[in-house]
Amino acid sequence: MKKILILGGGTAGTIMANKLRKALDRTEWSITIVDENKTHYYQPGFLFIPFEIYQREDVIKPKSNFFPPGVEVIFETIELIEADQNKVTLKQGKVLQYDFLIIATGTQIRPDETPGLKEELWHKNIFDFYTLEGALALQKFIKRWEGGHLVMDIAEIPYKCPVAPLEFIFLADHYFTKKGMRDKVKLTFVTPLPGAFTKPIATQMLSELLEHKNINIIPDFYIEKVDTEKQAIVSYDEKAIPFDLLTIVPVNMGAEVIARSGLGDDLNFVPTNKHTLQSEKYENIFVLGDAANLPTSKAGSVAHFSADILFENLLAAIDGRPLTASFDGHANCYIETGYGQGSLIDFNYDTEPLPGTFPLPGVGPFGLLKNTKMTHYGKVLLR
Repeated sequence: MKKILILGGGTAGTIMANKLRKALDRTEWSITIVDENKTHYYQPGFLFIPFEIYQREDVIKPKSNFFPPGVEVIFETIELIEADQNKVTLKQGKVLQYDFLIIATGTQIRPDETPGLKEELWHKNIFDFYTLEGALALQKFIKRWEGGHLVMDIAEIPYKCPVAPLEFIFLADHYFTKKGMRDKVKLTFVTPLPGAFTKPIATQMLSELLEHKNINIIPDFYIEKVDTEKQAIVSYDEKAIPFDLLTIVPVNMGAEVIARSGLGDDLNFVPTNKHTLQSEKYENIFVLGDAANLPTSKAGSVAHFSADILFENLLAAIDGRPLTASFDGHANCYIETGYGQGSLIDFNYDTEPLPGTFPLPGVGPFGLLKNTKMTHYGKVLLR
């Protein structure tokens, strides 16, 4: 029997397990998925926890709920990928052979990569909201916070969900306004980008929204360290921004097993053909979701759109046919902007976010580059 091995049981890996199990003969192909965590986290929901919109129980479910019958599931840490030998070794020593491998090991925050970040102020005055622990700790903090300077900083590109920091600062504006203390809170958005977003048209729209909400933006800021004594973030060119409360998107990196296995770039992301989603080095390895070094957003929508392409190309590879399906970098992002409204942007490798409607041109129901209640409800429904 031939074997397909999927590393990672997040959004990308789960989608592929379901697609492949329906398509491939069970008497000819075994499918195994490996993940070290039994709990599925609805990561977009972490954003809402600090503001008490969601609670812990709203964002967790057993991963087993989403795996189809006929797929072997192994909950264990992946120790090593030996691509030249078509095998993967797990932490307890078990060895898994494969004919085709799908790497969907995702990305993770690495606060340890920024000096001073994960020291005495971590989860006391400095918080992430990319982990459940960080989001819950931040919720507890801002409940009792009496105001001051809130800085939202992005440490480095790329990172999961490019609009999430913007959503956080918009929701913070709404939250503190509802509490009657917005005048006691200074909000500053700090980014290494030259503007609010990576695409000029979207940047203009989002910059105007920041200005309208009296949120200061500091672009081109590359954080070098956190000065815990002065309670400030410091850039490589020695600019310092003091804070009373720092929320930060730490450096994002791929899984450590990618580094151990010699399969990644400097940030542990796997070099991947941006159109076929095939490994640039191994013909029987495909890469999906945040684990790939694709020049597009690390977002759930990208995993969904690219999964269709990977599925077609993997079936072609199994049959010995050319890989003709081509991923165009399609991504879309719902942007919570506060006050029960939201916006939506849709783009790919070559096309800027443009006005219009999604998913049906001229029909919608969601307007692109517009701030509407309908788009907010679309984000809520995704849960």
